[in-house]
Amino acid sequence: MSCPDCVRGHVHPGTPKGRIETVHGLQTYVSEPEDTPESEIKGIVVFIPDAFGWEFVNNRLLADRYAETGKFRVYLPEFMNGTAVPAWGLDTIRAVMKTQTVWDWISKPYHIACALYVMPTFMIRNRPAKSYPLVESFFVSLRQSPEGQRLPIGAAGFCWGGKHTLLLSHGASTTINGAKRNLIDAGFTGHPSMLALPGDIEKMVIPVSFALAELDSSLKGEQIEMIKRFVEEKEEVGGEVKVYVGAGHGFCVRADVAVEKSYRQAAESEEQAVEFFRKQFAKI
Repeated sequence: MSCPDCVRGHVHPGTPKGRIETVHGLQTYVSEPEDTPESEIKGIVVFIPDAFGWEFVNNRLLADRYAETGKFRVYLPEFMNGTAVPAWGLDTIRAVMKTQTVWDWISKPYHIACALYVMPTFMIRNRPAKSYPLVESFFVSLRQSPEGQRLPIGAAGFCWGGKHTLLLSHGASTTINGAKRNLIDAGFTGHPSMLALPGDIEKMVIPVSFALAELDSSLKGEQIEMIKRFVEEKEEVGGEVKVYVGAGHGFCVRADVAVEKSYRQAAESEEQAVEFFRKQFAKI
């Protein structure tokens, strides 16, 4: 999370249908497809969110749709220890950018102060070097659990979560009954941030599907082309890249659903993730 667009966007209408449980030591939003027996669950998807964290309604609604459409069990854990950017951060950034009225200018110092409190605080407390060990430990516990040994596991990461998904794709593993098991079988990332390129792509050994925004302020055009090139060259890994023309950072999660193109692109990225997990899980 390294740009204003990481905390810009829209809150979506709807009521999440999942439940809150403690899963492997973390508070977790759990979503499952309705009226689906355990034997028909296709796999587990762990949702690694953007800066707004596990309580953000958009993230929970998207987790619900993944679960229902893909027949997955979806876990959205609290990986940020209560330090996620609050939802009001969206209004704060919007207010910082407004310049139409005198009041916009009068109130701007207040909103800038709020933004300066929210963004650096999040980054300091959730920098990958500090947050990744917690994320990895959750996946280790999940893989070692009975359901994790039986079902394929995927990671779906957005913005901040995208970095962690790629780190997991580098071959993070655990040992079960003397045999090495990768922590994830597939990954999906929408508008990832904080990437170290080309290293984060070169080290991939697990298939990852990328949903990238053409106008992403966190990834320049040449970086997007680099990701495409390296994924294509690593054909044996089985990843894929789709670039959404005209889309900006955050489009998978915080799109303005009142705008037809934005709504359609968010829906297409959702379908991309579900279909990729289905395809990869079927190979396990």
